[in-house]
Amino acid sequence: MTHKLIILDRDGVINQDSEEYIKSEAEWFPLQGSIEAIALLSQAGFTVCVATNQSGLARGLFDEFALARMHELMTAMVEEQGGTIDGIFFCPHGPDEGCNCRKPAPGLLNQIEEQFNTSVEGAWFVGDTIKDIDAARSKGCKPVLVLTGKGSSTQQTAAKGMLDNVPVFDDLFSAAMFIVSGQQQAGQ
Repeated sequence: MTHKLIILDRDGVINQDSEEYIKSEAEWFPLQGSIEAIALLSQAGFTVCVATNQSGLARGLFDEFALARMHELMTAMVEEQGGTIDGIFFCPHGPDEGCNCRKPAPGLLNQIEEQFNTSVEGAWFVGDTIKDIDAARSKGCKPVLVLTGKGSSTQQTAAKGMLDNVPVFDDLFSAAMFIVSGQQQAGQ
């Protein structure tokens, strides 16, 4: 069965990433074509979820109100293009806190399953890091790597075997076009 659920990483997939973290809506800039890609997926009948590690919260670089404003901006931009983001799931913890929600752990995917009363198995998961690919694989999702954000270095540094059977695209728009065209060909 083909899933009509898609999971997207945020930083480096939807918006520009920064080593200094994205701390406010003033620093949140969509990558070219990413907003249109989300609208395209939404219009094609996908339930669109965002799953993002946000350790800047634990580091005290921004608070949940600033994060909510960033997500409101992202959601509004997608809505202006005729699409919808159905759910945004984030890990607020730092890398050393041992939580179950920080990717590559499956906690955010478990939250998506609970929220939408479905399994994420077979759903597309678009990310720019090995952590995203590992999270996708941990729950039986179909991982996709985009070369935006950390994606180009992920592709270069990944052990060859880690990217076997993972489609690679220049950006989210290219990945979305592939996924939507595959749905249409499958008659979904």
